[in-house]
Amino acid sequence: MEKKSLYIITGASKGLGLALKNTLIKLPHTSVIGVSRSPIQAENNFTPIQLDLEDSESLINKITEIFPKGEYEEIVLINNAGWIGEIAYNGNLSSEAIVSIHAVNVIAPALLMNAFMKTYKHHKGSKIIVNITSGAAAKVVDGWSGYSASKAALNQMTLIAQKESEIKHLGFKLFALSPGVIDTPMQASIRSARPNEFSSLAKFKSLKEDGESEVIAQKVLYLIAHPNEFEEVLQDVRKF
Repeated sequence: MEKKSLYIITGASKGLGLALKNTLIKLPHTSVIGVSRSPIQAENNFTPIQLDLEDSESLINKITEIFPKGEYEEIVLINNAGWIGEIAYNGNLSSEAIVSIHAVNVIAPALLMNAFMKTYKHHKGSKIIVNITSGAAAKVVDGWSGYSASKAALNQMTLIAQKESEIKHLGFKLFALSPGVIDTPMQASIRSARPNEFSSLAKFKSLKEDGESEVIAQKVLYLIAHPNEFEEVLQDVRKF
């Protein structure tokens, strides 16, 4: 009997996560687990897990459900869920907003990466983690301190986890992938920001989206299918 591939996707109900889910469930010998705050309908090879990633305690309690044991040809975690958070200058941010963005963009993927590597460290097949990051991680954008800092943290976590896998010969392949500007609910939230809290708002509104979610999803899946073509941990869909 041919072994299945297992894909775990966060933020699977909208945007890039939904496009990835819809593509993957059409593939033979593939099981998909989708984590999302919004409910999604279960299908033959798709298992939804409704979970707010801001709730770290609930996430910890769901770990064994998110990462099932079993024999798989390949196992892939795509940490796609993320949020821009409150766009405002330091001094004007709410305390709740600061906690929220780091819970979703840093703590949740950190918990999931750690659990994935703990659960599957003895797995002999392909095991890949793709963390969806942003070019904002390396930019100084006023009003985006939480988002930029959280994505910079995600990049660094990914780089270190890859280094640790190499030192211990664990066989994991990790990427932090920037998807470019996609027309998603998060982009709509950015465009509704106040100009006095985001000086680049007019410039951002003039940007043309780099691609639809379905097009970017194909690039993510190309990266996963050809990991040896990509030596660096930090990747950008606009460069391949």
